[in-house]
Amino acid sequence: MLYWALVFLVVAIIAGLFGFGGIASASAGIAQILFFIFLILFVVALVARAMRGRAP
Repeated sequence: MLYWALVFLVVAIIAGLFGFGGIASASAGIAQILFFIFLILFVVALVARAMRGRAP
């Protein structure tokens, strides 16, 4: 998922350089949403790992 966020970020930067404002803002928005979803899933995985603890 982080890969796709980076892909959309690169697309947004390239589209912004060429002057395609609508495409750039849409791609940047998608990248931002994917990044936050990845971040939330990462935190949930860390908490789940901490709650599980070590096996005896």
